[in-house]
Amino acid sequence: MAKNKKGRDIDGIVLLDKPQGVSSNHILQQVKRYYQANKAGHTGALDPLATGMLPICLGEATKFSQHLLEADKAYLVTAKLGERTDTSDADGQVVEQRAVNVDLAQIIAALPHFTGELKQVPTMFSALKHQGKPLYEYARAGITVEREARPITIFSLEFIEYQAPYLTLSVHCSKGTYIRTLIDDLGEYLGCGAHVTMLRRTKVANYPTEKMVTIEQLAILAEQQNLAALDQLLLPTDTAITDLPILSVTTEIAQKLRFGQRVKLATEVAAGLHTVYTEQKEFIGVAEVIKDVLHPRRLVNSDK
Repeated sequence: MAKNKKGRDIDGIVLLDKPQGVSSNHILQQVKRYYQANKAGHTGALDPLATGMLPICLGEATKFSQHLLEADKAYLVTAKLGERTDTSDADGQVVEQRAVNVDLAQIIAALPHFTGELKQVPTMFSALKHQGKPLYEYARAGITVEREARPITIFSLEFIEYQAPYLTLSVHCSKGTYIRTLIDDLGEYLGCGAHVTMLRRTKVANYPTEKMVTIEQLAILAEQQNLAALDQLLLPTDTAITDLPILSVTTEIAQKLRFGQRVKLATEVAAGLHTVYTEQKEFIGVAEVIKDVLHPRRLVNSDK
C-alpha cells in the first residue's frame, strides 16, 4: 500500500537569511512546515552562531541540493584576538588567553599565508561523521578523534576592519572550509590565539543577496495561510545549477532520458554534466555526456 503524502508537492528554493542562535535543521523544519511541503532539505548547515544565506530546497529541488553544498561560499567574520575557545567560536568555553602583541601591519601581512590551496584539519565541533556519529558528539563527551587534513581553497581573504582585539575579514572559499578553524589557525600564526565572535554567510554560488527572506516574513504569510504569496518567494529549481552548461534536446530525447535511457548524440557535445532543457525551455534536470552518449543523472519528476 502506498504511503499518503504529508504536505504539498511544492518545488523551488527558499533563499533564507538565517537568524543567530538556532540550528540550520530547526530553520529547515520551520520552513517545511510554513510551506506545508512534503520534502525539504538545506544545502550546507550554518552554526547556531552564524547568520546569513541558507538556501532551502523544497520538493524536486532537493535532488540538486548537493550541487549547492559543493558550491563556493563567502563570509564576513569577526574574530576576537587573544582568546581561544574549545569550539573556536564564542559559543564555546575559553581554554587559553594570551596577550595580543601584534599590530595592523603584522595582521595584514599574515593574511596571504591563509589564501590559495590549503590543508585544513576539521574542528572536533563539526558534523563530520566518525563511525556513524558526528564529531561534535565525541567532543561533548571529551573524546578527541584523529582527523585527516582536507584540501580546501581560500580564493580571497580580505581585511575589513581592526578595532583591537576585534578583527573583521571577508572570506571567499571552497566547499568544506571551516571558518572557525581558519580563524583559530590565523590566531596561532599571530601567536595570540583567536576565536569567531560573528559569522555571516554572504554568498552561496551566484545567488543574489537581495532575494533573501527572513523566517519572520515566512511566519507572517504562513499565519495568514497565504500559500500563494509564500510560493512567489521561491526561486526556480534550476537556479541551483546555473553554473553548468546548458543542453537543449528534442522532446523525444527528453522522454528517453525520463525513462532512464542513455541517448547517443548526433552532434558533438562537450563531455561532463549539463543542465538539460527541451526545445520548449522545459527544465528536465542534469545529464552527463560521456563519449557522445547522454546519461541521465538527476531528473525532475514530470508526472506530479
